[in-house]
Amino acid sequence: MTAQAIARLKIILDYVEPPVMRRIEVPVDIRLDRLHLALQAAMGWETYHLWEFRVRNLRFGPPGQDYGFGDGPLNAEKTTLQAVMEDTGAKALKYLYDFGDGWEHAIKVERISEAASGAVYPALVEAKGACPPEDVGGPPGYADYLEALADPDHERHDELIQWRGPDFDTNDPHTDRINAAFVALAKRWTRKPAVKGKKASPKA
Repeated sequence: MTAQAIARLKIILDYVEPPVMRRIEVPVDIRLDRLHLALQAAMGWETYHLWEFRVRNLRFGPPGQDYGFGDGPLNAEKTTLQAVMEDTGAKALKYLYDFGDGWEHAIKVERISEAASGAVYPALVEAKGACPPEDVGGPPGYADYLEALADPDHERHDELIQWRGPDFDTNDPHTDRINAAFVALAKRWTRKPAVKGKKASPKA
């Protein structure tokens, strides 16, 4: 997926140590539901849970997402990063994933520039730190997980080794996996030639 205007985003996973940070580039006119998928790939999440973007007093999420109280978020499929920035004047937003665990991501638009010749987007620029495991219990649960993993005498050490394996490395962001996921997304979002008599429709 290519576009003339590209946004460079810095993403920080809040409230975790060691720090988890990503820099990615996406078309500035990317739909927010697609930005969600790019963030899942960049961080290493597995798209298991509910999510939403928060920009000032606005909320965007998947259509039909209902928490059982108040109004649900606006449809993320119906707006773009560019539209949100233009409408609100904001260059920072929050991305929430898994409302049970409560993972909060701070996203800053660092710059807007032209697409590099021949480049494909989304693209990974920089990655630091491993994504915490899914369903580990949010930032407090992640801290407990790392403590137990590091201490063979901890009462939950063996249990957590069985759960996720012994080889979790907090310093490894798995850049190869991110790049492969980005290539898959770019292919998925590329418009295919229309079949005779039919119009091509973009995939989510």
